[in-house]
Amino acid sequence: PEVMHTPKGLETLRHFLFGISGLKGSWSMKNVIEEQIALIHEKVGPSDHVICALSGGVDSAVAATMVHRAIGDRLHCVFVDNGLLRYKEQERVMDCFEKHLHLPVECVDASERMLGELKGKTDPEDKRKTIGKLFIRIFEDFAAKLATKLGSKPRFLVQGTLYPDVIESCPPPGTNLKHSHKIKSHHNVGGLPEDNQFELIEPLRWLFKDEVRKMGALLEVPKAFLSRHPFPGPGLSVRVLGDVTQGNALEVLRLADEIYTNTIREFGLYDEIWQAFAVFLPVKSVGVQGDQRTHSHVIALRAVTSADGMTADWYPFDGKFLKEVSSRICNRVQSVNRVVYDITSKPPGTIEWE
Repeated sequence: PEVMHTPKGLETLRHFLFGISGLKGSWSMKNVIEEQIALIHEKVGPSDHVICALSGGVDSAVAATMVHRAIGDRLHCVFVDNGLLRYKEQERVMDCFEKHLHLPVECVDASERMLGELKGKTDPEDKRKTIGKLFIRIFEDFAAKLATKLGSKPRFLVQGTLYPDVIESCPPPGTNLKHSHKIKSHHNVGGLPEDNQFELIEPLRWLFKDEVRKMGALLEVPKAFLSRHPFPGPGLSVRVLGDVTQGNALEVLRLADEIYTNTIREFGLYDEIWQAFAVFLPVKSVGVQGDQRTHSHVIALRAVTSADGMTADWYPFDGKFLKEVSSRICNRVQSVNRVVYDITSKPPGTIEWE
């Protein structure tokens, strides 16, 4: 009984743990916060400085808040614009950091560098590992810059790695098992380079997304962060199938995704959905727009419900919503003439397309 879909899975686990094994169920999220803060104190010396990679999502915001609670101003947060962000994401996220998180955050624009490294790459694993490696190089440059100011180079890097990232990137940690299959290399786990110079601090590594949101609420992380849909570390690179630098794929995807998200909010559905996003497909279809033949791009829409991200069901939008969002995208996004909706659960599909 390992996932939410297992029939009577929760009841089976509950009976085994409490009925047969006689455990008390005294675990609490408050205890986890106290334990993790103690571990951070133990690991980070009194004069050590720490870098935190902020993405604008809930995981890194919660991780940063916890580490800041532990070491205060010795935490240095950095937000990287990797050229793979959503529509106006940089300005929106930096504004959100300033207004709600109240932590000093430096923005590094590495978009040209990242897109240059990804040019011509089409394999999903290759893209993920390229991004993971370059992120570390960017953080190393940031650490070197800080060293001139601080007099010593920060040794630690905080990441908002979650347990599903670990599970999907490799066999269960510490088990030496060989039978688990790698689903995909998450950029912050399997995508890290072997010569990574940082010691990692990952206070959320054994938690699922729903648990992180509960932890964030206890740490008083603003709702503006806690209520956001998950956004993958590799960004839009896993939502543009194939080469992300092809033509104007990123620009088309950003506009389509913005329209989709705004329509979801307008219909009052955002909080009912775990994650929703648009995908740029590497195919073109024939259409008729303005009494003329078109040969344009296809956009796929994805929306799922989930409890922990390990399994997911596609969200059953009604016909009125689908008609409206399809019409808006085709009318407002130049070079798109067809919209399709993904009705695949996880499994057999993953939530992201790559």
